[in-house]
Amino acid sequence: MNAGRLLARLTIGGLFVGHGTQKLFGWFDGPGPEGTSQMMDKLELRPARRQAQAAGLSETVGGGLLALGALTPAASALLSGTMFTAIRKVHFPKGLWNTGGGYEYNLTLIAAVAALVECGPGSPSVDRALGIDGWGWRWALASVAAGAAGSALAIEAGKRAQEEQPAQAQPAHTNGRAPRVPVAA
Repeated sequence: MNAGRLLARLTIGGLFVGHGTQKLFGWFDGPGPEGTSQMMDKLELRPARRQAQAAGLSETVGGGLLALGALTPAASALLSGTMFTAIRKVHFPKGLWNTGGGYEYNLTLIAAVAALVECGPGSPSVDRALGIDGWGWRWALASVAAGAAGSALAIEAGKRAQEEQPAQAQPAHTNGRAPRVPVAA
């Protein structure tokens, strides 16, 4: 048994499942689909409802796969993708350190899931039980690269959707600015 890897998978994967279900269903005091869609719209990730669903599903499915040690490189790619997007759209302008709202925590999670891909999910795991040997440094780099590419595609889709969206007249009381929506990442 690989107790450290199992603990890491269950903790990181389980918390990602919780984070994703906050977005999808409003569980664990989360914003739910409506609040998450508003957040995505504020972040210019459009269409907001689809982006919200994609983020919630990526975190829920990726977290579940990671916790089970199933298709570990795919789990890492899903989770890295959401973290890269959070870094780029929310945390990067605030600097590295989490105390200022920075991206240190997101970067730590990307490194942790990549490490689990490099060393393998260990035992017990679905990958081990099925004889899937998708680990090593090449798999780790590929999973992080796939996450970065997925994030770039999501952000680009948001830009294109915004360009295609006709300019809408703003109510007079907003002075041409969009209403403030809280951001939770």
